[in-house]
Amino acid sequence: MDIPQFKDIIEKLSIFKRHSSLLVPVIIGLVGALLFIPTRLMNGKLRAQMTEQSVMQGSRQLASLRESTPASDQWKLEKGRQQAYQSDANQISLLAKELSQRQLLSDQIFPKPKDESIVLFKGFGQWFRSGVDKRLKDINAGECPTKEELDRSLGGLSSGVRRGGSRLSRGALSGAGDEIIDALCRSKAESASVYIDPVSLGGYLFWEDYQYTGTQEAVEDCWYSQLAYWIIEDIIDTIGSVNSGSNSVFESPVKRLLSIGFTSAERGAGHVIRTVAGRGATRSTARIGRDMPTYVLTIDDGVTVPWTSRVCNDDIDVVHFNVRLIVSTKAVLRFMQQLCSAKRHIVRESGGQMQGPRYAKHNQITILESKITSIYRQYEIHEYYRYGEDAVVELDLICEYVFSTKGYDDIKPESVKQSQIIPAVPSGWDSSFRR
Repeated sequence: MDIPQFKDIIEKLSIFKRHSSLLVPVIIGLVGALLFIPTRLMNGKLRAQMTEQSVMQGSRQLASLRESTPASDQWKLEKGRQQAYQSDANQISLLAKELSQRQLLSDQIFPKPKDESIVLFKGFGQWFRSGVDKRLKDINAGECPTKEELDRSLGGLSSGVRRGGSRLSRGALSGAGDEIIDALCRSKAESASVYIDPVSLGGYLFWEDYQYTGTQEAVEDCWYSQLAYWIIEDIIDTIGSVNSGSNSVFESPVKRLLSIGFTSAERGAGHVIRTVAGRGATRSTARIGRDMPTYVLTIDDGVTVPWTSRVCNDDIDVVHFNVRLIVSTKAVLRFMQQLCSAKRHIVRESGGQMQGPRYAKHNQITILESKITSIYRQYEIHEYYRYGEDAVVELDLICEYVFSTKGYDDIKPESVKQSQIIPAVPSGWDSSFRR
């Protein structure tokens, strides 16, 4: 290397040496320049993302919150809803209570009689029978010809004719006699809307010749008769509704009420038919007996084992009844639906007193079993009845009737309450044995 070149190199190095203090800032500047462009790019992307997430999305959230935010008086609406719910609950409770707040035949007996006079209890029986009679009159119920009416119509034709039991033997009558009987039977059917013999209604005969045996027994007889009356009342009202507008048995869907009973012994083909000509029957011990409702304390206590599994408890009382009718085949379902529909009653206030009238509705009947049987009109039990041209069947129903204890516990006799108490179930016994 020659000296001039060496000097040039020394001079260049000396220049770097003199400006070495600027080397670091220059490097930093270069690095910064290299990072500036991607940083700007990333900054723009980040800004867009922040705008999307924090601004736009936040704006949408605010808009959503603004739409869903309750109004300043929203609490008033919510308060109204809560009050409506409470009112509904109170209304349901009131309806359940009013279910059994029905009119009493007498307000002088329950829960304790005003006095122990036998006249008071016999008077109750008279109110029971007259109440049933009035209900039957309201629906234009009638009966087929009685023996006396047949005798008067036949006149001399029936003299000397041998009678089978207490019913006239139609086979011994002449053709003219048959025509007279048929005309009389048709006249009876045309003048009534339904055949009902009050004797066939549970409890009616019981009060005809009532025998007083003591105050407690008399009070219980009156109480269970009151339950029977409410049930009979609903059944008669049902018949009246189904037969509404009918002027004769020939036009009516429900032709004849055979019986209303409250025990399993009441079931069967012969239990309601008396052997007196045209009226149903000689008074058997079973019919004059105490045919009244009994409380279903266990599932085995009723007329049948209920599919509802309802028995008496702290909230409800349950009884069973059996009703048998002759109805048009077209009216079977209609009658069953009407029987289970709501019915109106005047509300009885606490203590048995009436204040009002104030009306409420009750719907207490559930059908447990139904049976439909064809009938043979030539049979003796239908001999003096005329049902018209409609095809008819016998409808046999077993039903349960539910009472709300809140509605009548204040008037329920103490001896009745005590009879509903079932002793504690011993261990190992069937769980169905309960109150």
